[in-house]
Amino acid sequence: VQLQASGGGQVQTGGSLRLSCSASGRAESSYGMGWFRRVPGENREFVAAIHSSGDYTHYGDAVKGRFTISIDNAKSTVFLQMNSLKPEDTAVYYCALDPSYSGSRYHPPIEYEYWGQGTLVTVSS
Repeated sequence: VQLQASGGGQVQTGGSLRLSCSASGRAESSYGMGWFRRVPGENREFVAAIHSSGDYTHYGDAVKGRFTISIDNAKSTVFLQMNSLKPEDTAVYYCALDPSYSGSRYHPPIEYEYWGQGTLVTVSS
């Protein structure tokens, strides 16, 4: 499975960006996809995750109410709509795929088997 993330860029505080991540070579019919972010020198932070059915979503506390995750299962593509962006949202954003994602609980990064290359989001004040 290969993941290709796109959509990062630079935006001013209060602006919006939409990230996309496409999965190729996937065999599972049920899976989960998530977004994590990392600032250099800091730990990886959970952003959001979604089950392939679209029925289950989870969000990190820092982004609740501002970010929305969605999925096009037919295209194996997950989206992250980021609104009301803040400078503290600046990070490299990574998408990941968990073939065993249940949707009923939070899945830590270690449970995600496949990772994309990351896309940089910069929010200027």
